[in-house]
Amino acid sequence: MRWKNSGEEYGHFSLLLHWLVALVLYGMFALGLWMVSLGYYDTWYHKAPELHKSVGMVLFAVMILRVIWRFISPPPAPLASYTPLVRYSAVAVHLLLYLLLFAIFISGYLISTAEGKPIDLFGVLPIPALLSADATQTDLAGDIHLWLAWTVVILSLLHGLAALKHHFIDRDITLRRMLGYRITSSIKTEK
Repeated sequence: MRWKNSGEEYGHFSLLLHWLVALVLYGMFALGLWMVSLGYYDTWYHKAPELHKSVGMVLFAVMILRVIWRFISPPPAPLASYTPLVRYSAVAVHLLLYLLLFAIFISGYLISTAEGKPIDLFGVLPIPALLSADATQTDLAGDIHLWLAWTVVILSLLHGLAALKHHFIDRDITLRRMLGYRITSSIKTEK
């Protein structure tokens, strides 16, 4: 089992982080949309936001780990068949997704701590409120959080469609690499 990335393939740890973040992100998006529709007397009215906050903080930590891991184990080189536009677009989209995700975490933190109360991480660990203002902080951060979440979901769907395009139209190994298939060393990558 290969945990680190090679020049041609993603390691298992990178694949695990990628797919874990993707699954949790979509789950958090669905949970967020569902929880804002709950009425005060619904059983999950208080539980869902607490779960959303806790999972969000854990996902924030996982994303920090993911960034650190990219420096420890850089991703494989782009395929030689990629055009310069594809190479630059891929870098730009990945960077944008990372920046948007961190902006979502920050806006979620600002929503949750606007009243000066800590975030109670699964009822075990309080995450202190470092920045708190007034009700306008909650409203503004809430609007930003929602729009950023929609943006990340749409951008990630386009990212997925691009991977499918690589697989079915370009017939290259882009998607296979992200699914963890072993790649033969005869595949040319950009050095």
